[in-house]
Amino acid sequence: MVDSVSPALARRVALAAQGFGRPHPPAVGTRQLNGVIDRLQLLQLDSVNVFERSHYLPVFARLGAYDKGLLDRLTFPRSGRYVEYWAHEAAIIPVETWPLMRWRMQVYRDYFAQDGGWADANRPMLAWLRDELAANGPLPASAIEHESNVRRGPWWGWSDVKRGLEVLFRQGDVVTAGRMRFERTYALPEQVLPSSILERVVSREDAHAQLIEQSARAHGIGTEKDLADYFRLKRVDVRPAIARLVDEGSLLPVTVDGRRAPAWLHRDARLPRRIGADALLSPFDPVVWERARTERMFGFHYRIEIYTPAEKRIHGYYNLPILIDDALVGRIDLKNDRQARVLRVQSAWLEEGALSASVDDIAERTAALLRSAAGWQGLENIAVVGRGTLSPALESALSGAPAG
Repeated sequence: MVDSVSPALARRVALAAQGFGRPHPPAVGTRQLNGVIDRLQLLQLDSVNVFERSHYLPVFARLGAYDKGLLDRLTFPRSGRYVEYWAHEAAIIPVETWPLMRWRMQVYRDYFAQDGGWADANRPMLAWLRDELAANGPLPASAIEHESNVRRGPWWGWSDVKRGLEVLFRQGDVVTAGRMRFERTYALPEQVLPSSILERVVSREDAHAQLIEQSARAHGIGTEKDLADYFRLKRVDVRPAIARLVDEGSLLPVTVDGRRAPAWLHRDARLPRRIGADALLSPFDPVVWERARTERMFGFHYRIEIYTPAEKRIHGYYNLPILIDDALVGRIDLKNDRQARVLRVQSAWLEEGALSASVDDIAERTAALLRSAAGWQGLENIAVVGRGTLSPALESALSGAPAG
């Protein structure tokens, strides 16, 4: 029985639970892709693709270069092993997780049903959207709008169709049936989900217990706030779920040396003596998406600067944390110049006080990551702009080495 762990061990436990510390497979197929999603339980979606869309990056960080088309065929078919829902945020989740979100769908339904709200005022249109999907099968919002040249309501246009579908999506009245060029296709649940999923009824209490168990497995170790954040759960529901899982033996209460907040260790968590890892992390990677946890565990103050005015940015528009072994040692702002076929390093920064190796070693290992990323993206060259404290060493490490 483990009663306490050091902060360093807690960090290694967390990274091991997320799939780090394992060598990249020689080839990446469906089994390896399923393995990553099963371990993480979700892939958060985001539309920004200045380097690459976010949901592709956690897989690259854990497996190395792989066929994105294979991941698309796995995660975005009309009907399959995965579906989308609002988990942490909009995310790809296993179909088996969808029934665990029914309580959240009901929360949305109650919210949208309030008198005087948009959904209340547009009930006929919501009914019409369901009828359209029933009559025509899965469709993207653009196809529904394109086909409805004759309006069935006085103001229904693109924004109304899209908004209505999103309301129905959050309520669980429609689901996703894949994506085409990153646009969602919508369907009635019975058109894409198996009857075993549609008929499965899970109480709010049981759903929270299962979600917290999944969260704890993905965290390895975490506080109440950590475990709640993974699926964006309210702590009033999380506390009894944790107590139940402790009673069942799934979670083990532990303390982390020097920290006041109680923590829980998943019973199956690995306690590695070291972690060997080299990875570029998406801003929406589970390792770093809860910023307070990132700072507590890694001493790494992280903010994405997409929404920061250009003149006020410090580290760059789309800066990615650099993971070397069990430390976040820097951050790098990347741009995929697809037309010129160049991976542009807009800036690269060392993290003061968090260096696990020499600057030259960090630069060499980061350069290897960039070569792999460029090859994965089909780019021919890497260009370092020169801004940031890691840029000189990184440019030197890259000099004379071909991309890919």
